[in-house]
Amino acid sequence: MRSEEVILPAGAAPEDDVRDRLRKAVRDIPDFPKDGILFRDITTLLLDPEAHSLAVKALADPFRDDLPDQIMGIESRGFIFGSTLALELGVGFVLARKPGKLPGPVLSVSYDLEYGSDSLEVHKDAIQPGSKVLVVDDLIATGGTAKGACELVELLGGYVAGAVFLIELTGLNGRELLGDRPFYSILRY
Repeated sequence: MRSEEVILPAGAAPEDDVRDRLRKAVRDIPDFPKDGILFRDITTLLLDPEAHSLAVKALADPFRDDLPDQIMGIESRGFIFGSTLALELGVGFVLARKPGKLPGPVLSVSYDLEYGSDSLEVHKDAIQPGSKVLVVDDLIATGGTAKGACELVELLGGYVAGAVFLIELTGLNGRELLGDRPFYSILRY
């Protein structure tokens, strides 16, 4: 599995300082949504414009020299980072949505989750064959949703330029489901 560290541009704050700043902006909520789970809440980071901006820049930096054609954001928090990342890089944005949310003809994929299964859909005309697409979400846990999004890109003839996440829960091994696709995460817990 290819894994990359985020490289910050010259003149930027040292990488560890950025990670420390972002880590402080993420709130930990114990026993949510059920006992024994420590929830990593990004809503506090989003309330902080400086932290939000640092997060978007850190997500964008590995791709500045080799821009993707599009960003695919995974519903729903992936929309927040995906759309701002698309603006930061000056590329188009594709929605990967839960079933029944997109109005046009769609392609759908089902995937396994820790406690069941789910599906994602994308408009059939959203990705052109040969397009380089960067898949974005706020967090990767078991990896099923991210794998499903990557499969949608590839089923439409696109190439996964990478999968990037603000937060990676390393103990759940989600990156393993992505195989050889380039993988990037900023904060690892």
